[in-house]
Amino acid sequence: MALKIYTNESVPVAVAVGLKQRGVEAWSARDVGNLGLGDEEQLRYASRQRAVVFTHDEDFLRLAHEWTQQGREHWGVIYVHEQKLGIGECIRRLMDYALILEPEDMKNRVEFL
Repeated sequence: MALKIYTNESVPVAVAVGLKQRGVEAWSARDVGNLGLGDEEQLRYASRQRAVVFTHDEDFLRLAHEWTQQGREHWGVIYVHEQKLGIGECIRRLMDYALILEPEDMKNRVEFL
């Protein structure tokens, strides 16, 4: 099974589009009508889909840590500050994750892009 990537609403939709165009199973919060959901609901949704959350929202770092401390499983969070990388570089780096890792590799992990 290949790595799936879900982008929350803090990330431009173009990231999910670019990943899809390159063969990655990726989608955005907008694609599935999840705009406006809280961070907990976003992580819960991604976990049900067995998808990594890609976000610019640092609150997900705390949330993922809390879930792990509570024994709750998630399928990973990849974070980068919104001003650090452009859309193209985010896509290139996320492609590396998608090509190298299996979903189990990201389970309960937090990565910094």
